[in-house]
Amino acid sequence: MNNPRFTISKDSANEFRFLLRAINGEPILRSSEGYSTKQGCLVGIASVKENSPIDDRYKRGTSGIQYYFTLHASNGKTLGISEMYNTAQSRNNGIDAVKRDAPNAPIEDLT
Repeated sequence: MNNPRFTISKDSANEFRFLLRAINGEPILRSSEGYSTKQGCLVGIASVKENSPIDDRYKRGTSGIQYYFTLHASNGKTLGISEMYNTAQSRNNGIDAVKRDAPNAPIEDLT
């Protein structure tokens, strides 16, 4: 079993992205955009840590028969996007995990 953590990696476009992993290692929140610098990615993670405890920063949605959520900054900018869930309750559990884990999650640099 792992501890909750943010990981930083590079995508195929050579941009930095973050991923918040739950205690079981499964991804629960990914960056909504690619960052040209690692510093920009770290700023994105800091914003997630700051905004994640605030319920009003989450938008709950559906796509077809699946459920998801997005996390937003106070200015409305999307910070992160969840994975897809099969039930609304699973999505809500994902939100609770982000609220609980993100503020103190360490950062693992995989670049």
